[in-house]
Amino acid sequence: MQLFYHPLYSALTLPERHRFPIQKYQKLKAEIEGLGLTPNNFTSPIKATPAQLSLCHNQTYINNFLNGTLSNKAIKKMGFPYSNELVERTLLSVGASIQSSEHALKHGFSANLSGGYHHAYSDYSSGFCIFNDLAIAAAHLINTEQADTVLIFDCDVHQGDGTAQITQNHDQIITCSIHCEQNFPRNKQQSTYDFALPAKTTDAEYLTTLKQALDFCVRIHNPDIILYNAGADIYEKDELGLLNVSLNGVYKRDFFVLNFCKQQKIPLMCSLGGGYQRNLTSLVNVHKQLFKAAIDL
Repeated sequence: MQLFYHPLYSALTLPERHRFPIQKYQKLKAEIEGLGLTPNNFTSPIKATPAQLSLCHNQTYINNFLNGTLSNKAIKKMGFPYSNELVERTLLSVGASIQSSEHALKHGFSANLSGGYHHAYSDYSSGFCIFNDLAIAAAHLINTEQADTVLIFDCDVHQGDGTAQITQNHDQIITCSIHCEQNFPRNKQQSTYDFALPAKTTDAEYLTTLKQALDFCVRIHNPDIILYNAGADIYEKDELGLLNVSLNGVYKRDFFVLNFCKQQKIPLMCSLGGGYQRNLTSLVNVHKQLFKAAIDL
């Protein structure tokens, strides 16, 4: 199992009581090591290039972010204070998703201990998402002729609105979003397939929808690889979630996706996606279900 990680994932300095749980990445790595993984299971990513970013993003927006010339309004919408370490962290996270996708294509499975930045639009950032790593990874695989059809399977509790907007004219990238209808963003975009679940949805309904959605997408589109946004914010105790999926339900979701891809011999790349709890130990435990499922396969 190859996992892409960099210490800068958690090295970002944020204001006290900032909503984003930046320390979760290093704590998750430590927890995963406790499951029996060794340093050989972890790969340090290289930064995404401006050319790779431009596969999905407006050049002026890219330049403004890299050069530190974003407007105050754009920075506020981004959700993070601007800094050089934010630029480095962002490029490493996107690079990791690209490299993790390439690794999954060759070896069947890989994960980025970051990523899932699905609220990033082609020309602006939103909701803690600056560049849309999974859309970029998908476009990169297609652009380099490593894949013909890529499925972005988004199970974060929030709709993958930026992903839908970026890929709307890209027929080779299929987007499927399973999200809470009442949750952010208020104005939804149109994915290839959207499965909007009502608030307080529980395990049984969620898992039924998940299985039907994934089976349908694979039967119709026969993707060469699936990029999976394994958001931890479907969990019932998530502070921004609104769904009532149990911890065991999160595990069953992740195990189903991983096992389905293994049985169908479809390469799978996973990204962490969202998760919002002030209790970091609890939050990390939700994210850890993905890696427990991978080990249990």
